[in-house]
Amino acid sequence: MELTILMPCLNEVETIATCIHKARDFLHRTNIDGEVLVADNGSVDGSAELAFAAGARVVRIAHKGYGNALIGGISAAQGRFVIMADADDSYDFSQLGAFVESLRNGNMMVVGNRFRGGIRSGAMPLLHRYVGNPLLSFAGRLFFSSGIGDFHCGLRGVDRAAALQLGLQAPGMEFASEMIVKATLAGWRLAEVPTVLSRAGRSRAPHLRSWHDGWRHLSFLLMMSPRWLMLYPGAFLIVIGVITQIAIARGPIFVAGVGFDIHTMLYAGGAVILGIQLILFSLLARTIGVLKNVLPMSQPLVRFLRAFTLERGILLGVILGACGFGLAAYSIMSWAQVRLAALDPAVVMRVAIPSVTLMVAGAEIIFSSFLLRFIDVRAPGACDP
Repeated sequence: MELTILMPCLNEVETIATCIHKARDFLHRTNIDGEVLVADNGSVDGSAELAFAAGARVVRIAHKGYGNALIGGISAAQGRFVIMADADDSYDFSQLGAFVESLRNGNMMVVGNRFRGGIRSGAMPLLHRYVGNPLLSFAGRLFFSSGIGDFHCGLRGVDRAAALQLGLQAPGMEFASEMIVKATLAGWRLAEVPTVLSRAGRSRAPHLRSWHDGWRHLSFLLMMSPRWLMLYPGAFLIVIGVITQIAIARGPIFVAGVGFDIHTMLYAGGAVILGIQLILFSLLARTIGVLKNVLPMSQPLVRFLRAFTLERGILLGVILGACGFGLAAYSIMSWAQVRLAALDPAVVMRVAIPSVTLMVAGAEIIFSSFLLRFIDVRAPGACDP
């Protein structure tokens, strides 16, 4: 069988039959060997029975959630390709030709783009149209270098065999982002098709919860990109903190008449320490992601793991710690020279703050080196870089 037209369904009694009739008409009109599959997610309004009567094959999905319904539907599909869309009649199942042709041409995923195809009046809330979808889609393109312009279009097609290899597992609405992110990271050929979004044909409230589901999308994108969540912010904090400490080391500095002294230097030291923690966390998260088969092994990570051995990490930590202890020793000697009398904080803190920063940074690197070695993805049974 070439094509499965998949519809996730939860209480869509008003529109499910219309969607099925359009999909069956498309298969008949184009002479495509296919099926209409409804993944029922616990409907209590007779949707499943109506879908079966309309000529669809119905599978029951026990676990609730948009993602669970589609994962179960893709697993149960019999077609080589699977084209999926909501069963609320917001997408036209009779106009799937461009998706089929794109899949036949070798694209492993084809995603609709509602901003290019057209959004009819009342089809999408203004908050989603001008804020939510554009911002989340921009974040997806930025974080993962994906060319997809509409990350959350519900009309999309995939090569079923390839999709089963992605390890899709998001249970809720964030499944839409997971598909594109994991396909991009896997190096799939992706394509877009302009798609018209119409007003949903149902009278009940939508299942989508704007702020809740928007946050789930954003948090998923961030968790799948340790670089943007932790690595880049950490590097920024280190650069700003180091520059600030060096600038104040000799004395207070003034910018536009505002003075910055040891208090600013203290915050800069905290920024450096936090920055180092974030970079180490990003490396740990990336490595754990590979072990869990959530993130692919990348060449930069391979090169880093080859270069950053346990011994080199310990050596780097010891060097930084030794520099910190050296500054601490200098402070103690200065204190001894005045017979342990009180010192001017404005002077001594210019040495004490960098000293503490270096010692803490060295300790963090040493212990993180052991942790990285403990979860080494090159260990037997783990992914081979």
